Amino acid sequence: MNPTTQRPNDPTNLRLCVRCILPETFPNIKFDTEGICNHCRQEESALAKAPAKKADYRRKLDDLIASVKGKAPSYDAIMAYSGGKDSSYTLKLLRERYDLRVLALTFDNHFVSPTAFDNIRAVTDALGVDHISFNPPWPLMKSLFRITARDDIFSAATLLRASSICTACIAFVKSLTAKTAIEMSIPLSAFGWSPGQAPIQSAIMKTNASLIRQNQKALINSLPDTVQVQMKSYFIPDIYYDLYKDRFPTNVHPLAFFDYDEERIKIELEGIGWKAPTNTDTNSTNCLLNAYANQVHLERLKFHPYVWEIANMVRQGVMPRAEGIEKIYSPQNSEQVEYARKKLEL
Repeated sequence: MNPTTQRPNDPTNLRLCVRCILPETFPNIKFDTEGICNHCRQEESALAKAPAKKADYRRKLDDLIASVKGKAPSYDAIMAYSGGKDSSYTLKLLRERYDLRVLALTFDNHFVSPTAFDNIRAVTDALGVDHISFNPPWPLMKSLFRITARDDIFSAATLLRASSICTACIAFVKSLTAKTAIEMSIPLSAFGWSPGQAPIQSAIMKTNASLIRQNQKALINSLPDTVQVQMKSYFIPDIYYDLYKDRFPTNVHPLAFFDYDEERIKIELEGIGWKAPTNTDTNSTNCLLNAYANQVHLERLKFHPYVWEIANMVRQGVMPRAEGIEKIYSPQNSEQVEYARKKLEL
């Protein structure tokens, strides 16, 4: 089998925004007479103000860190750490720019690439960071991934930004990171979201406990009873919302307001032992499930689950449009797709 035959979103058969890369299949998209999409037009004013806003957020983070650094019992920050380039670079930033005491937490979804584990060891050793890995049993993760591969259990708005499979996985990551921060009185919870993945407005934000509670209930209630019972221990217990209400951390994702250049980031990371993997898809540097998750999303919803993120990065000028098109409209590697499909027995 040709390893690059999975191509349901061939750009030669799709109309794309001439400024970003959003396709005509993206929900509620409109193009003007110049071929520019409504999302690009809506962002023009915000993009003009972006440099000043980023500088303001850098100052906000400096002030926040100054207010909490060294005051917690054990760690200043917990980092949701996948071993990918963005989380590795964020971890490097927190250690080298701010000299924070960081606890790195990896969620092993049973599809983390061997290279990612090597990178986790190399980077945490180089930066002097404590690291823990959370490994739920394979039968549970298999059940969850099979369910989300077959059905879109999340809202249409959520699925504009990520696949159903990835959304389920990241729900574990967010919850376990917050739960650990609460239990260990860690004031900052850090994520390596790319500049296109989450808006700058959310880049420094006190945890919204009621929203977390609501989202957790929605996710759990959307699953079969047998899976619900197994999953509850991974989420924040109801008692925490009252007992530890003052311990909920502030979430930060600094890549939204620091300079971002993928090639420069990779070069800097190589200096501390990080290596680019050769067995993941064009949108992941750590997960062997991603290509299959992308393929399922493409077949079901007719647009790539990363297209919103990458279109944002192209629009912001942190990624060339040609590179964005390559990332999104290259075919999924069928060997990786089949690897995940067989492992999940689908």
